Amino acid sequence: MAAAMPVRAASLVEAIVADPLTGVALEGYDPVSYFLGAEPVPGSPDHVFEWGGVPWYFVSDANRDVFSRNPEIYAPQYGGHCLTSLSRGYMSDGKPRLHVIRQAKLYLFYSVANREAFLASGDDIVALADANWAKFRDGLAGAGQDVTQALDAPAEPVADAESAGH
Repeated sequence: MAAAMPVRAASLVEAIVADPLTGVALEGYDPVSYFLGAEPVPGSPDHVFEWGGVPWYFVSDANRDVFSRNPEIYAPQYGGHCLTSLSRGYMSDGKPRLHVIRQAKLYLFYSVANREAFLASGDDIVALADANWAKFRDGLAGAGQDVTQALDAPAEPVADAESAGH
């Protein structure tokens, strides 16, 4: 009987942050609503649009249609990953309720402290995050492919210590 080989799973870090239970972007908040009021508004599955392999919810057909014409304008930068974390060289999911709009771009943050660091430093953090995002982006599931394709990719065997001669 052959021993089971350990396997390495395909990348589970997604290019667009989605709720782990529902698979919906921004935990269901309407991305257009960030630009219309002081606080984001939860969308509804009645007004959904799929972009980047992820469903996005909206409060109305009008908001959905606006987003569908120019999703890059309304979607959070860096796929919803935390701006400050990216500037420091690692990735963490941004929280939809911890956000800032600066120069007509939506940025999300993992923590209040990360948002405060951005508000204190701004442009320097964006430049660092841009450089790091360029390095990370192509290796993420869903970047240039549907997330399900990345998850369905064959697992790569990992040599265990015995078969490697150790």
